[in-house]
Amino acid sequence: MILDPILDLFRGRAVTIPPMDGAFRPNTALEEAPVFAALPEPDNLALWKGQVIASSGNALHALAEGEAPRLVAPFAAPVSALAVSPSGALAVALETGALLLDGAPVEKPAEIRCITALAFDAEGALWLANGSAAHAPADWAADLMTRGASGSLWRAQAGRFTRMATGLGFPNGLLPAPGGVVFSESWRHRLMRLDAQGLRPVLQDIPGYPARLSPAPGGALLSVFAPRNRLIELVLQETHYREDMIAQVPRPYWIAPAYGSGKSFLEPLQCGGIRTMGVHKPWAPSRSWGLVVRLDADMNPVQSWHSRANGTRHGICSAIAAEGRILAASRGADLVLSLADREAP
Repeated sequence: MILDPILDLFRGRAVTIPPMDGAFRPNTALEEAPVFAALPEPDNLALWKGQVIASSGNALHALAEGEAPRLVAPFAAPVSALAVSPSGALAVALETGALLLDGAPVEKPAEIRCITALAFDAEGALWLANGSAAHAPADWAADLMTRGASGSLWRAQAGRFTRMATGLGFPNGLLPAPGGVVFSESWRHRLMRLDAQGLRPVLQDIPGYPARLSPAPGGALLSVFAPRNRLIELVLQETHYREDMIAQVPRPYWIAPAYGSGKSFLEPLQCGGIRTMGVHKPWAPSRSWGLVVRLDADMNPVQSWHSRANGTRHGICSAIAAEGRILAASRGADLVLSLADREAP
């Protein structure tokens, strides 16, 4: 109803989460998947020069199944995004806001300092997702808890950077499409399309926080790095509580999404709030889980792979199609997982 925003001021707003059903129906496919490689907090995955590469901290590593990661390149700061052009050029963004192309610094507008995703289109132009104007990529939890909506999209071609969209809720993934780009908007739980017709949603009410997008046969792959739950949604509505929490509680223990959870007694909802006698409560709100979603050509979800709340392979920020399978990076488990491309949920 058009009056709902006004009436909510008096009657309160219901805290609702979209159901995990249909293509999102829970399973344990990620938890049961074979390990492709072990790597501390793997983040971005890509194919470069015929090999799988992954970012981990301030370095890029080449990965091969059953082998130890091989260092490809170290950097002065953690890697926040990477992309490979059709000609094989490698673009790397750093936590400091720096952008490198084949190792050489790229001059860019100073306001681009939170690069969360990079992607080259068919014309060789580079798309950039600037997650926030106020926070660095690693400070994403602070941006969420302060209700940030200062993200932007940029397109760079022949050294010229053009701002394509502003006022976004942490754009976090890019998929160039004919005439434009599809991108994930984490804090608004949706995928958006930007083209000559303007800006419009293509998939809304995702039951988590979407991260990066990558092409796959027949469509695309979407990583969802953390779940939505009623507790976090309630905290997001309580301004004074959030402000006190930010000011007084160490960030790892905020009531906020996380790449992994259950590793410290100081985390919220302990003392039987999550587990009782070693059993994970099925109704307990979880701060983390793992989810990879296959999308068709129209960006509709058709299949998904999960690590549920009582699993460990959480915090999936990147997934790519490679060699007839899907590789997914779990930051919560320090693993890159291998999924059969046609595995049924």
